Amino acid sequence: MNENLQNLKNNLKNELVLNPDSIFEIKSANQWIEQAKNRPIPKMLFGEFWFEGEICILFADTNLGKSILAVQIGNSISNGISTCGLKLESPSSPIIYFDFELSDKQFENRYSENFENHYNFNSNFLRAEINPDNYNDNKFPSFEAYLYYSLEQCIISSDSKVLIIDNITYLKTETERAKDALPLMKLLKELKNKYNLSILVLAHTPKRNSSFPITKNDLSGSKMLMNFCDSSFAIGESFQENGLRYLKQIKQRNTEQIYDSENIIVCRIEKENSFLQFSYVGYGEEREHLKQKTEEDSNDRNIKILELKNLNMSNIEIGKQLSISEGTVRNILKKNNQ
Repeated sequence: MNENLQNLKNNLKNELVLNPDSIFEIKSANQWIEQAKNRPIPKMLFGEFWFEGEICILFADTNLGKSILAVQIGNSISNGISTCGLKLESPSSPIIYFDFELSDKQFENRYSENFENHYNFNSNFLRAEINPDNYNDNKFPSFEAYLYYSLEQCIISSDSKVLIIDNITYLKTETERAKDALPLMKLLKELKNKYNLSILVLAHTPKRNSSFPITKNDLSGSKMLMNFCDSSFAIGESFQENGLRYLKQIKQRNTEQIYDSENIIVCRIEKENSFLQFSYVGYGEEREHLKQKTEEDSNDRNIKILELKNLNMSNIEIGKQLSISEGTVRNILKKNNQ
């Protein structure tokens, strides 16, 4: 190789490694592992669904109990006591619950008996609401900038390492609405890295067919949001019995997928000692809790199979995503000359 060309390559390599202005930090794989050895192993905050240091998205359709479960998880962490039969490996610690959904009176109603005999939360459980009157458009260039500043100040003042955001999809105040959730997700990721946070974000699903299993595609803005989160799980409605819900793992990085379609966690929403909560019932298969399919549902399924096939997915991959057999996929494709 030409000696001048080799020298140029060596100089560029050194510049990449040593240049402090570069956005990238380059080390050998072994160096990264040695550095990581000094960091603590992530602990479970809500079993295998959510670990320390993760941005986790909890999503479900409207009125299925996302906020109920999120408060329950926050209450569990603040007390250092596990819930729903899932492991909690961290000690009692402060959490901040950013509530963009309920008023203080609505919140009171959920955690009392007709506004009496109130549930007594641990002092580690902090709740925050947006006060739109505090927004000063002369001081901040945008509402998002003000929100980011306020979030950071809350983290600093409370010394909390756990945040719960309810709800990113319809984040709004009386005068403002965050039309795009992606910028906020980027800000949350910056805050997570800066302050070593664990963040649970709640999100809605668009209208979905309840006869089909829940997938990552059911999350509103799924591709963008899924790319920015470390883990995700969903709440599904059971059609076996009124009030039953199930929890299903959608994305994970710190563990294998344990709670998939064949092993969901079944719960019942009920109030106990003035505390509205998901009570553990047992395990089950998702197909047992789905709405019975109609002819219209079957047509929707067939259309979905064709769409996924056009995305170059294999029959096995399609079957796994839709919780049907590979043979069923093959027969439907054959009928449609695929």
